[in-house]
Amino acid sequence: MITINIEQLLQRQGKSKYWLRTQMNLTSRNLNRIIRNQTTSISFKYIEDFCKFLNCTPGELIILQPSNETTNENKNEKIVS
Repeated sequence: MITINIEQLLQRQGKSKYWLRTQMNLTSRNLNRIIRNQTTSISFKYIEDFCKFLNCTPGELIILQPSNETTNENKNEKIVS
């Protein structure tokens, strides 16, 4: 699962969600949907703006976490040498 690391990056800088949404001209609802992974897509413009205002790279902003399916598949794999 892909997650957006906004809250941790804000906390690291001592900034609030309110500060970020006013900088980016986002509604509270839209920012919270992005933070909660309730969106199906995010534009490159938003990724660029998040990185600019949070002083981070896309790799710090976007995190790929293993899903339960991937974890279960890896447990069932056998190593053949």
